[in-house]
Order: sequence, then structure tokens, then C-alpha cells
Amino acid sequence: MILIGQYDSPFVRRVGIALSLYGIAFKHRPWSSFGDADALRAYNPLTRVPTLVLDDGTVLTDSHIILDYLDSLVSDEDVMYPRSEPARHRALRIATLAMGLGDKAVSLFYENRLHEEVSVTWVGRCRRQIEETLAVLEASRAESRGAYWLSDRIGHVDVAVAVVLRFLSDVHPDLVAIENYPHLTSHAEKLEALPVFQSISQPFIPPA
Repeated sequence: MILIGQYDSPFVRRVGIALSLYGIAFKHRPWSSFGDADALRAYNPLTRVPTLVLDDGTVLTDSHIILDYLDSLVSDEDVMYPRSEPARHRALRIATLAMGLGDKAVSLFYENRLHEEVSVTWVGRCRRQIEETLAVLEASRAESRGAYWLSDRIGHVDVAVAVVLRFLSDVHPDLVAIENYPHLTSHAEKLEALPVFQSISQPFIPPA
């Protein structure tokens, strides 16, 4: 398999971490959707990351779809999303909120980066969406007393929240008062200390 995308993206990073935790061998192409668009376009006409190229040449895009595929390759004991309800959709709900927060952080970055005149309305809207989503995630994590969010071992939910918080702090360090979310902060710090999080990582590189 080939994973395309830089690890400063929370969407790419969550896939790289899942591949590593599953013990699935892969090659990494740290291509930018901007600087390496032509190379990426050969695999994905949307020039989006993450892009995962399977051994048979099939190309998967979008981190949710990629993780769904990876989950199909492992046992019930190892899978990082629950297979049965209602636990499955509880996990999907939290992970989707986290990735949606990541989308808002990306959108806000491009608003500030690409527009000479930044929309105060849009920035305020994104900030409110980010803060309110953080509040929901904080309340959910506070209800989970274990080392991990929904079970006694690491899951996609844990990874999703941690990588998004890292991205948010790297790209918008002054956007929100992260100390207002102590359970999320503690959660992210514990995961970022794990070897797999340290190896599947890079500083944020603003696109050219």
C-alpha cells in the first residue's frame, strides 16, 4: 500500500497511525496537495489527501472510507471501531465531530491565507463551531473514566481527537483557550507521548 499525504494533516495522520497500529506495511509519499498536485492527480483527480493506493492499484480517498477498508482487514479483537451497535455509531459520532472540527480549522486557515480581506463573519462562525464542538467532545471525554475513550484499548476515536487537537494547536494556536478543555488536553497529551504518534508526525508546513 502507498499512503499519500503529509503528516501535518490530521486526516492523513490518523490513517498512518491506524496502519501502524494494525501492523499493515505501507509506503509513505509525503506529497502536498498544492506543491505535488500533478503527481497526486495521477492517482486522485480531486488532488486531495489522504489518498491510499492498494496493492492491486485501487485508490481510496477520504479518511473515513480508508479506515473502513482497513477495519475490514483485521479481526474483531483488533478492530479500532466497534462492529456492533450501539457502540459503533457512538464511536462514529465522536470521530465525525472531531474530523468536522478539523475541516473547520482547515477552512479557517485558507480564509486567512488566501483572502486579502478576511471575512469577520466567517472567522467568527468557524470559531464558534470549533468551540462548541470542543465543548461537546470535552463533556464526552469527561464521562469516560478509562485510559481510552470508549474501551480499554486505543480506538479510532482516540486517534481522531488527538490528531485534530494537535492540528488545531499548530495552525491556530491563539484561536481558542485550550485550557478550558482539560479532559481533551490530557487525552491528547497521553496519546502524543506514544511512540506511534511521535513517529507518524511532522511540524505543520503551510502550503505554498
